[in-house]
Amino acid sequence: MTEMNDNSFEHAARAIAEADAMLIGAGAGMGVDSGLPDFRGSEGFWKAYPPFQGRSFASVSNPIWFRDDPAQAWGFFGHRLNLYRDTMPHAGFQILRRWAESRPDGYFVFTSNVDGHFTRAGFDADFILECHGSIHFAQCVCGCSRDIWPADDIRIEVDMANVHATSRLPTCPRCGGLARPNVLMFGDGGWVPDRTAEQEARYTRWLKTVASKRVVAIEFGAGLAIPTVRYECEGRADLLVRINPRESETSRGGISLKCGALEAIQRIDTFAESL
Repeated sequence: MTEMNDNSFEHAARAIAEADAMLIGAGAGMGVDSGLPDFRGSEGFWKAYPPFQGRSFASVSNPIWFRDDPAQAWGFFGHRLNLYRDTMPHAGFQILRRWAESRPDGYFVFTSNVDGHFTRAGFDADFILECHGSIHFAQCVCGCSRDIWPADDIRIEVDMANVHATSRLPTCPRCGGLARPNVLMFGDGGWVPDRTAEQEARYTRWLKTVASKRVVAIEFGAGLAIPTVRYECEGRADLLVRINPRESETSRGGISLKCGALEAIQRIDTFAESL
């Protein structure tokens, strides 16, 4: 583990500059500097959604509500869809993209975020794996087919006093039943994973091409509560740069930067420019 000081940022800049390929891992903390909530703990969730005081994120982000209270389900996911559309990815995305595209053997993004901000920031969709799906795609609630379609036409008006949708709810174009986001929720046996499976296949092929190369993983805001992104970055990289204001610890040889994503990217870049 490297203690955070200017040497740590310079070390990270040099590691990136010397890498053949880059694995970018991103959890909810990546979007905080864009103004997105990270739902860290119950208090963070309640701050973002006061009407859900006393309930957990896991209990609300659950497919059962599309059956029991569709207006609430689409109130919650509709508000998030609107928020992600209305929020611009922070400036760090473009710096990160410049680093990634300059690597001789390219990059891949592995993210648990469903906000679609890497695509919006111009990262190549063929090199992004959204392990929990994307809110910008939809599927049928009742499972009439395995169809997944873009949510471009879905527009949800939400009464934030109770987080309930007040507009017409989205429907499946095949059967006319209720639609839902193509997002992996808690206790979700109905999620159609086919789009993510295609991303996983491309990721697997990329990993094979860089198997003998020097791969640096740079990980942003991935916590311990659901450590999927952390495990992936730890297991795939020759060197890990972990950026997290709270849980930044790494194993021996890693670089720990205890700060937010945008600050870390900008400080690393000041050293990268002189290399």
